[in-house]
Amino acid sequence: MSAGAPSAPRRLTVGLTGGIGSGKSTVSQMLTELGAHLVDTDAISRSLTAPQGAAIPKIAQHFGDHLITPDGAMDRARMRELAFADPMALARLEAILHPMIQQHAAAHANLALPDQHVVYDVPLLAESGPHWRQRVDRILVVDAEPETQIARVMVRSGWPREAVEKVLAKQASREVRRALADHIILNEGLTLQQLRHEVEKLWRLWNNGG
Repeated sequence: MSAGAPSAPRRLTVGLTGGIGSGKSTVSQMLTELGAHLVDTDAISRSLTAPQGAAIPKIAQHFGDHLITPDGAMDRARMRELAFADPMALARLEAILHPMIQQHAAAHANLALPDQHVVYDVPLLAESGPHWRQRVDRILVVDAEPETQIARVMVRSGWPREAVEKVLAKQASREVRRALADHIILNEGLTLQQLRHEVEKLWRLWNNGG
């Protein structure tokens, strides 16, 4: 490289998180379209608990065969009910899944190009202890008012309000997530185009070393 030539922007690793109904998945898709290498930890978790997934033997061992469906997947509905009723059950499930998710996430990240920003989409980043905070250069939080989150999930998933409120109660609060953030996108009252503009603005910042 000749003297005075601009250096290439530093490759960043970014932890992307946000509560249910915040619009985090939409932002992750926009970042992918801009050129980020996406590591979707929720998709990894689903693959681990799918029929014959790598986590199924341990889940059956710790929770019993009644939480495994006939086709060999984790019974997500029954596990959700158990986790809501028994916080220790949720902790046991996370103790099985989190190390496996982290291992698979590292393998997925290694597929990125040398100059490609890596975005880890981690719904429960704030709830997962220090691992992700120590692993990434930046944390991006997609934020929204709880009432907005509830309305979006009710429309998107057809859940009753009480079910969405239960999920929100189990997730970290807005204040906790925002306190972790290096960047916040407030996804309130934005059109898709306006949201895309916010994402593109952040992308330019990252590419300019900010």
